[in-house]
Amino acid sequence: MTTIPTASIEDFYESASAKLPQGINKEIGHFNIFETEKLFDKKTGSRTMPYSRRDYYKISLIQGHNRAEYADKVVEIDGNALLFATPKIPYHWLPYDANQAGMFCIFTADFLSKSKAAVALDDLPIFRPGELPIFHLKPEETTELEYIFRKMQREIGTDYIYKYDLLRNLVMELIHYGQKLQPMSAISSAQNASERISSLFIELLERQFPVDSPQQRFGLRTAKDYADRLAVHVNHLNKVLKESLGRTTTDIIASRVIQEAKILLKQTDWNISEISYTLGFDDLAHFSNFFKKKTSFTPNEFRVA
Repeated sequence: MTTIPTASIEDFYESASAKLPQGINKEIGHFNIFETEKLFDKKTGSRTMPYSRRDYYKISLIQGHNRAEYADKVVEIDGNALLFATPKIPYHWLPYDANQAGMFCIFTADFLSKSKAAVALDDLPIFRPGELPIFHLKPEETTELEYIFRKMQREIGTDYIYKYDLLRNLVMELIHYGQKLQPMSAISSAQNASERISSLFIELLERQFPVDSPQQRFGLRTAKDYADRLAVHVNHLNKVLKESLGRTTTDIIASRVIQEAKILLKQTDWNISEISYTLGFDDLAHFSNFFKKKTSFTPNEFRVA
């Protein structure tokens, strides 16, 4: 029985046909930077990354015509874009042709944890669950970002004793650049009770994912489950989420369950009854009806499509 694949740093180097740095397994934190064009296989006309959860973070300056699939969202890119990837959410980058350029850096959470101003990456707005951290860029923004990436590329090749401190600062500069591109509503701190409730609800929901084993079970299934955990009335929770996110509690939970169900159906060989159980359904027929209502496919139809 397989589990959802998680691509490691070593897997990345193997898939990219890039040289694995010596002693990588001994490193507390890892960082590297690449030029997309140099890793792109022009003979085959494509270079796709596996649709998996990775154990590293990635920031990409994308230049070309391609598609980014981030969780259950799809973004068409024809030009320049900035993409942030987190280990918590699977994404897939699909180039439409061989005319791909740009740069990207990969790093582990431990790499930034060595900074004197260390931050919890998943607490940053750019990596917050529910956001879509893919931004189309204006020409001047592309120029500014390319300068940062080129500076990283130059710095990593030096023997400057403090180069990794400088590289950490440049990674944070990219992160802050991306956060400035986000709508203000996405990056402002919770200023009132309603915003705090909405934020805590999303955190509770995302804590239950990813599902890594058929023995792991989705615990909070209903709007009342979340309202009880947050110590608010279910009607108040619905009102808050409707105002802040535009959807009811039940709709948000259902969308997240469907997203995970799709991943489990495509990325594992678990039978459908196991997937049904781990997502909190006591009855297989109930899960099948729920999935078909939300997607127009039965679970089996979706799996073999």
